Amino acid sequence: MPTTYAANLEDVKEAARRIAPYANRTPIMTCATIDAMAGRSIVFKCENFQKIGAFKFRGACNAIMGLSDADAARGVVTQSSGNHAQAVALAAKLRGIDAHIIMPSSSVAVKKRAVLGYGAKVYECDVTEQSRNEVCDRVEAETGAIRISPFDQPEIIAGQGTATLELLEQAGHLDAIVTPIGGGGLMSGTAIAASELDPKLRIIGAEPKGADDAARSLAAGKFIPLTEPKTIADGLRTSTGKYTWPIIRDHVERIITISEEDIVSSMRLIWERMKIVIEPSAAVAVAAILSDEFKGLEGIDKVGVIISGGNVDFDNLPW
Repeated sequence: MPTTYAANLEDVKEAARRIAPYANRTPIMTCATIDAMAGRSIVFKCENFQKIGAFKFRGACNAIMGLSDADAARGVVTQSSGNHAQAVALAAKLRGIDAHIIMPSSSVAVKKRAVLGYGAKVYECDVTEQSRNEVCDRVEAETGAIRISPFDQPEIIAGQGTATLELLEQAGHLDAIVTPIGGGGLMSGTAIAASELDPKLRIIGAEPKGADDAARSLAAGKFIPLTEPKTIADGLRTSTGKYTWPIIRDHVERIITISEEDIVSSMRLIWERMKIVIEPSAAVAVAAILSDEFKGLEGIDKVGVIISGGNVDFDNLPW
């Protein structure tokens, strides 16, 4: 029997219809300098121009706008280091409901300010995943709010897949598509949309060496959780989930791991040559297409890269 995943192409298309009144249809961009460095034609899907500055708004908007009126009236709760927190806060504001956001004490200040600016209530927790979940459980029990996962929820996966749906409409044929991997919501949504629309499209992930659970899981053929992430890419400091991991396992060809030095240099490269601001998590995918490993892959002439976000802590730049 064919494998059943948390979402399929029809779910992605339905998500695209649901979020259309709220989400930006983000542009694609190219850069001759980066084409020359990569040795290929690169098309960037610029989710740094999405609402809240990241692709996360797509999934959160789909999940929240898809709630019944009765469930929406209970409000929503989630835990996130930043981009998903902002996405839930804004989507809840647009729906006119309460949002309760659990954020680690280490969260980037600009992201926390944005969450508060959208009218959400913020609860601080320790940096560990256990602490995040414990505080989220408590707030959920106290408020009765509906939990919205940062990545491991069918509606989130379908919503994130809409970025790839748009990319393929805008760019035409691609030989490969590259996205960063944290919890895997973007990667799994990308894989669902890409594999069903073009089964020959090669799907490649990018991950920091200091948070390489998905790469190790793919190599081992089994889920390996992330324990002590150490990377500047704050959006990628989490393990894949029960819904996202099977999609990644079955559809992602390989995951290229990136050093901290290459993350920083790739972020700076995009800032300087394309004149757009991207965050470290997005730079991981850029570094991947410039890596020797990727350059060694044959049969790839045109590549789509999802620039996942552009939320940067300007008070603590890494250079």
